[in-house]
Order: sequence, then structure tokens, then C-alpha cells
Amino acid sequence: MIGASGGIGRAVALAFAREGADVALAGRDAGTLEHLADNCRDENVSVVTSAFDITDESACLDAVEAVTRRLGAPNVLVNAAGVADTRQFSDITVDLWRSVMRVHVEGPLVLMRAVIPPMVSTGGGAIVNVGSAASVVGLPYAAPYTAAKHALLGLTRSAAAEYADRGITVNCVCPYYVDTPMTQRAIAERMQAKGCDYEEAIRPLLNPQRRLTSAEEVAAACVLLASPGGAAINGQALHVNGGKVQG
Repeated sequence: MIGASGGIGRAVALAFAREGADVALAGRDAGTLEHLADNCRDENVSVVTSAFDITDESACLDAVEAVTRRLGAPNVLVNAAGVADTRQFSDITVDLWRSVMRVHVEGPLVLMRAVIPPMVSTGGGAIVNVGSAASVVGLPYAAPYTAAKHALLGLTRSAAAEYADRGITVNCVCPYYVDTPMTQRAIAERMQAKGCDYEEAIRPLLNPQRRLTSAEEVAAACVLLASPGGAAINGQALHVNGGKVQG
């Protein structure tokens, strides 16, 4: 579980633990991970934690190796690490662009490459990348994020096609705005960028059900994709956004 320090990652980790799965929690905040680990252990499962930055390739590889030693070869990988920055297109810098790409595309690539060989050797597995409605449509004031999520979906589909005959599924779960601290920060940035109040800033972020998607709803989709019932779902963008994106 990559990105377990955040709102979606926390919900995903707890959902898998409730299903009886041993979990490996990864994120940047060691304290947050340890607290989450205690919550997962309440479900009587084994838990290991790894605090590292997903943009550090060596740290990613070391973490996968350490988890494999403790829990065995991974059969599920959930990439949920994310960053967001809300600003006008004309204010985008190359450094910002690269930093967003490193988190949303390069980090998942490194981790996918690390877990696929052991998955193949043990008969298969499931990879779930947390994408976004921005994986398939353009979001205003979020060009780097939108481009990165498009790239993540492309990476997902390519890997899905390549490893389908070796027992591995690779999919994207694509919510719209989820009720997490990261979304609240995006709302605050939108207020500043547009000079508007909270209600005006959040209005375009609501799905057609007039609400934010919950992290638990995203987690349920991840569990489905990693379960035997999701074995025929491969290379898909599974939209969990109240109908914001259809098809």
C-alpha cells in the first residue's frame, strides 16, 4: 500500500486488513504509518511499515525487498501516493511539472517493475493505481496533475496488455474529488487563485450526487479489483465518481 499516509491510502489499507490481508504500509510520515499499523493490527493481520519518498528509486526498491523478506512475495500493489497543486496554466513551472510527474508516474513505474517479477513467479497478482477523473478528462487549474494522471492510465493499460497472460491484472481506480486533506488544500488554493469563498470553490469539485466521493468508496473499488471477483477486469479505468465521468 503506497501512499498510506494520505486519506485514500489509509482507507485502502484498512479495507484490505478487514478482508484479512496482511498489509505493507508505505508513505513519508513514519508516525502516521505506525498509528495506521496499530489500527490494521486490530484486524489480526500482519503489518509492516516503510517510511520513504516515492520519488527515491533506491528507497522504493529497498522497501519492496524488505517487505518481501517479512511477508513474502507481494500479490497486490496499490499505488495511492499523490500530490496536487492548483494554479493557472500560465503559472506552471517546469520544476512543478517534473515533481508531479515523479510522484504520479515515475514512482508507480519503479514499484510496478519491482513487484511484477515476483508476482509472475508466484502465479499472478493485482496492481491497482489510483488515478482520477483527470485520467480521462482535462481539469482546469490542474494541468500537471491532469497530464500525470493521463500518463498513469497509459502506463496501467500498457502493463495490463503485456502481463494479462501471466496472471496479473493492472487497473486504475478513477475518483473525482475525494473528501481528503489533499482535496481541502486544493479548495483553499482554488479560493486563493480565483478570489472566491469556500462554497464557490467547492461547487465544481462536487460529483453529480452533489458531494465529494468518500475515501472508503475508493477503497472498496480497490478491494474488488484485487479479489477473485475482479479477475476479469484488466486495463480499465474504473470510475468511482458518482457519474461525473461515464464510459
